[in-house]
Amino acid sequence: MKNNFLSTLFVGIDVSSKTNVLCALDFQGNKLLNLKALNNHPGAESILESILDCLNSNSLNFVVIALESTSFYSTHIANFLSSNEVLLAYSPMVYCLNPKTIANYRKSFVDMDKTDPLDAYIIADFARCGRIKSQPWRGAQFLALQRLTRHRLHLVEAIAKEKTYMVSNVYLKFSQLTVLEKADRPFSNTYGATSEAVLTEFLSLEDIAYSSIEDLVAFIKDKGKNRFSNPVGTAELLQKAARDSYRLDKVLYEPLNIAIASSFNVIKALQIEIKEIDKAIERNIKGINTTEYQSLISIPGIGPVFASGILAEIGSITSFSSNDALAKYAGLTWRQKQSGDYSADETNMTKTGNKYLRYYLIEAANSVRNRTPEFNEYYHKKFNEVPNHQHKRALALTSRKLVRLVFGLLTKNQIYSNSKVGEVQ
Repeated sequence: MKNNFLSTLFVGIDVSSKTNVLCALDFQGNKLLNLKALNNHPGAESILESILDCLNSNSLNFVVIALESTSFYSTHIANFLSSNEVLLAYSPMVYCLNPKTIANYRKSFVDMDKTDPLDAYIIADFARCGRIKSQPWRGAQFLALQRLTRHRLHLVEAIAKEKTYMVSNVYLKFSQLTVLEKADRPFSNTYGATSEAVLTEFLSLEDIAYSSIEDLVAFIKDKGKNRFSNPVGTAELLQKAARDSYRLDKVLYEPLNIAIASSFNVIKALQIEIKEIDKAIERNIKGINTTEYQSLISIPGIGPVFASGILAEIGSITSFSSNDALAKYAGLTWRQKQSGDYSADETNMTKTGNKYLRYYLIEAANSVRNRTPEFNEYYHKKFNEVPNHQHKRALALTSRKLVRLVFGLLTKNQIYSNSKVGEVQ
């Protein structure tokens, strides 16, 4: 915040589904305004009028407005205040703050009650003390893109949740298929087309266990569209897994088949929706941050969707002073554990930043490392450094390396080239 603090009004708003409670302070901490309004358009108009009256009556030239990011309930009031033409004369800076940050700041006040007016006061005081490190509200243009990129993550999480739920039914029907070691599995992907056909088209395990190898090979070739390099070996592994699995009472097979088929249908439907969202994202990104977008998609492995997901959360790279600030905003930082001569080798990722930005950076890093030798070498170097949690650790550190590259390209308006990888700090 570059405003003149002595001439600034600091507004804190405690947001709920039905009401907004407001408290306004000057730089000396004097309460200049307290009010409660409905969380609707007329209520927002009354809040705006009160803020303008307070600014004029106290001869203040700037306004900082801070709200807790309370689910989606803070979206309308934040967008209303940040885009109002009359308030623009006071250079408004609107911030949606992490509730965890405000909860921690509240601890500095000894023996304070928990009420909506006091919550608003604490938010205003947090802004007054210059403690805000997050980025200001960026308006409807980025909100439109965010709605798409964040909804895409919602769909991805829904697929993951459905797959997790589905495992219990798959285990009941075909227990060995879910617990075999990688080398002994007939299919690399339990949720693939051939695996789906096995789980839904064979009523019971006896149909697999006592089928001829020739018939199973023909089935696998047909469902796998002749993509299996060793269909005989796959058929033998499948038959062995069926013979080693638990048997169920016959009355259970049909209900399990119906449940498993239903889960596959849900997953397919969600995957279709993701494809539609991807198309919408590509259409929406074309009018936003053209230069920054071209910089990101120039990186091998980053396409329109990952680039949009990153830009929707970053907004303008000028909001970040360094790649460390960008990494902190994404939650790609690690806490130190040290006492005396002891320093912990394993530390947890903070994950206190923007979870959407973190998701798209990690997914982008996973894609980039498969297409860029520099990132691939770095990933395997980190993978081999530890015996436990190898992939998660290596991918997280590779994501942190990608942050440096992204920050360097966006701040310098550069297109990616091999000679630049690893040099942008």
